Amino acid sequence: MEHDWRELAAKIDHTNLKPEATPEDIIRLCQEAKTYGFAAVCVNPVYVPLVQEELDGSAVRICTVVGFPLGANGKVAKCAEAEWVLAEGAQEVDMVIHVGGLKSGDWKAVQEEVQAVTELCHKKGALCKVILEMALLTDEEKRRGCELCVEAGADFVKTSTGFGPGGATVEDVRLMASIVRPHGLGVKAAGGIRSYADALSMLAAGATRIGASAGVRIIQEARGQKGKDGA
Repeated sequence: MEHDWRELAAKIDHTNLKPEATPEDIIRLCQEAKTYGFAAVCVNPVYVPLVQEELDGSAVRICTVVGFPLGANGKVAKCAEAEWVLAEGAQEVDMVIHVGGLKSGDWKAVQEEVQAVTELCHKKGALCKVILEMALLTDEEKRRGCELCVEAGADFVKTSTGFGPGGATVEDVRLMASIVRPHGLGVKAAGGIRSYADALSMLAAGATRIGASAGVRIIQEARGQKGKDGA
């Protein structure tokens, strides 16, 4: 299952969420995103204003994270963070679910938190993607987390922060897709996707978006330019 490289690029969120990322790193990320036609640039909240400047007039979307990377800072804090990044120009918000709340069965609180952030996003015409951190969940918790995101009206479920104990797996993506895609939600596979083959396997499993810091390398491989280093 091969993809035209342009179609593949249009499904990649070109990502740099490293704490040590500098403004120069983020400017380079934006330039690469425009060059290759990536779906979005995904950065930490502090860089949303810079990304808005750099992507002005571009089709590349501005994506950022909320409650990142642990998801343990509460609904009020997540909503305040979401309001700020949306006011600064974010078009997509990847929020981290309260993992401990999900694992303890506090499903009502988890759903309410996701719904609150999603509603803020939708008021601004933005998308909300919910990071479940699948590597920390049992199969039943994975299913319930996906169901809660459907009930909360989110736009995507996402596998991982990239900072947890594991990244995207084909099995997890397949499970997520089976639950959410019939309801119109997308699946973002993120965490450890480093090659063209990795990206293709995630798309084949049902992912509709790929989050990767190696986007340039992935597209160079897709174009047959193996051996050149990516971002």
